[in-house]
Amino acid sequence: MPDWIHQLLALLALPQYSLGTVFVVSFISATLLPLGSEPVVFGLVQLNPSLFWPVVLVATVGNTLGGAVDWWMGYGAHQAVNKYHHSATHTKALVWLEKLGPKACLLAWLPGVGDPLCAVAGWLKLPFWPCVAYMAIGKFARYVTMTVAMIGIAAIV
Repeated sequence: MPDWIHQLLALLALPQYSLGTVFVVSFISATLLPLGSEPVVFGLVQLNPSLFWPVVLVATVGNTLGGAVDWWMGYGAHQAVNKYHHSATHTKALVWLEKLGPKACLLAWLPGVGDPLCAVAGWLKLPFWPCVAYMAIGKFARYVTMTVAMIGIAAIV
């Protein structure tokens, strides 16, 4: 790995930057890049339990903003492509998403399909702010559930 990456990771590991690290990792993990933010969220909460709610809220904001970037990427892709042929499966999925509307973004927390779902919502030109609101609700619920579950598991072990 390049030296600048090691220096960046060392900087972000400092306690005074911990919430910033959670934000950056949760933002990046919500884009189409394969990265999970839960270990960072759990690790910080384990090190400082009093930061539970600030960590969950910062992770939710970062992850939701990453989902919003996905929405804009999908919207931009739609603008760039004039005609797109879909298979029967894709057509059914798009019909389902159009029928469900922004509420489909509640599923943005799902691993593997959640982030592309945000991009497809942009592609379909679903209303931006309702999509972001539903993304935030789903992502907040995921962070609370996952962090509480990991704390429970850690307490048992």
